[in-house]
Amino acid sequence: MQVAFERVAIDYGTGYSIFGGIKGTSEAHREVISRRAAEGWHYAGYIPVVQRSTGYLEEIDLVFERE
Repeated sequence: MQVAFERVAIDYGTGYSIFGGIKGTSEAHREVISRRAAEGWHYAGYIPVVQRSTGYLEEIDLVFERE
C-alpha cells in the first residue's frame, strides 16, 4: 500500500463573524482530491498539522492511499 500526504492551508481572511469566532475556508482541497483521484489515489482522511492556540486549524495534510 502506498501512502501520500499533501498539505493544504486554511484561509481565515480577516474579520469576525457576528455569531462569534471566525470562519475558515479552503477551496484548495477540492483541486487536490480531484487531481489525486485522477492519478488513482483514494482519499483516506486528513491530519491537523498547524493549529492556533485557539483551536483553529491553519494547515492540514490530506492523506491518500493506493495499492
